[in-house]
Amino acid sequence: MWKRDEAVKPTGGQPASPAAPVTPTSQSAGASAPQADTRRQNERDVVNIGKSVVIKGELNGSEDLTIEGHVEGKIELKDHVLTIGPNGKIKAAVFAKAVIVLGEVNGNVTASEKVDIRDNGSVDGDIISPRVAIAEGAHFRGSVDMQRKAGQPQPQAKPAQASQPQAQQNQAQNQNLPAAAR
Repeated sequence: MWKRDEAVKPTGGQPASPAAPVTPTSQSAGASAPQADTRRQNERDVVNIGKSVVIKGELNGSEDLTIEGHVEGKIELKDHVLTIGPNGKIKAAVFAKAVIVLGEVNGNVTASEKVDIRDNGSVDGDIISPRVAIAEGAHFRGSVDMQRKAGQPQPQAKPAQASQPQAQQNQAQNQNLPAAAR
């Protein structure tokens, strides 16, 4: 079995110093290697657009994206998370699974799961998403449409509908009873 400690050995012929821990946790190297691989995999799945980058046009992708630069046009990440960093400035129609706004967005935002406008985030445009969070100190100007997708149950509507016919049925039964039984 491959171990991280065995793979990295000093080349000078001197023994490795046991005082230098490989990881900050007390887990063995064999247990931390899969965690490190998973962490690296997650880092690879996120693409960053730096603050000096300017994109004009249509931006499509199939991985999570963080934007620190400027984008004008259309951003489409249907099944992924879009994060607009604190330096990000977006003038675009945005379509994503989830949108986290730390910078500025001018344009409509459509998310299939959630839109989250953080402390210094700013959105000027309409939001369409089943869940919306706006932090204290955030800026928002536009409208919010929080309709659920077709086919999703609406838990609040069902109990109200079920209880109303029941109440009507109870009233009808009470009307049929003699006055002494009511």
